[in-house]
Amino acid sequence: MPATSTSIRRARALLGTFVEIDVSDAHGCDPESAVEAAFSAVADVHRLMSFHDADSDVSRLNRDASSCAVMVHPWTSAVLRMALDMAQRSDGAFDIGVAGLSPLQQARTRAVAAIELFADDRVRFGHPTVKIDLGGIAKGFAVDRALEALQMRGVRSAMVNAGGDLAAFGPDARIVHIRDPQFPDRLLCQVEVSNEALASSARRFDPFRSADTMDTAVLEPTTRQPAHGVYGATVRAPTCMVADALTKVVMVAGERAAAPLAHFQASALLIAANGDIQTTSNWQGVLQHAA
Repeated sequence: MPATSTSIRRARALLGTFVEIDVSDAHGCDPESAVEAAFSAVADVHRLMSFHDADSDVSRLNRDASSCAVMVHPWTSAVLRMALDMAQRSDGAFDIGVAGLSPLQQARTRAVAAIELFADDRVRFGHPTVKIDLGGIAKGFAVDRALEALQMRGVRSAMVNAGGDLAAFGPDARIVHIRDPQFPDRLLCQVEVSNEALASSARRFDPFRSADTMDTAVLEPTTRQPAHGVYGATVRAPTCMVADALTKVVMVAGERAAAPLAHFQASALLIAANGDIQTTSNWQGVLQHAA
């Protein structure tokens, strides 16, 4: 017999973070089975695109793709295609190359030129030094697949949040609070999210060690050093995969990210290193300064 409750909230450790699924309207379907299907989709993305799992598509590519074409799951292929498209449209500001390679190696093997994708989901690397980490873009893709699983099972309204990469659907907007990347104990603003995705990148913060922020994990592709021109960026986009990738572009390129943001029908809020708050014109009307 279907569950009588039409709302449910569950959280699970996946993707190196906690993934929370909040179903607010599951009238006419079983919310427990819908949530389980959503978590299963997230787990599948984790299994396919983990940098650390030796059997993942990413690990197999890093191990073998420089010597032969490697067959990957269609989901992995889709994320790679978006990553390369994002790299081209951002003039290299977005880069899935592994940070451990030297700047010289990176210059010789930029992912946009060194990865070949075939129509049958085979992938080949053009140089033995090419190594990739899908990281955040895969996390955003997992959120998108979780929402898809919920919708396919009849859920009417829900939000999936994977460590700040989130997306929601349904008739009612969700209020999301954004922290100030300079002072993470303070709220910068709140925004309404409805039938769209939101992702943020910023300087790292460990409240158990210090009140001060640390360098961001987002690296400048040319120097492989932490991006320093922008303290934090939040992007709204049609999908979470696109939103996550664009936060990295904004962190690296700042105002120069305008073209890729426009192409992907996204809007952005960024906090420059001098503390200035900047937004794209299409962000106006939805940004509310928090009390």
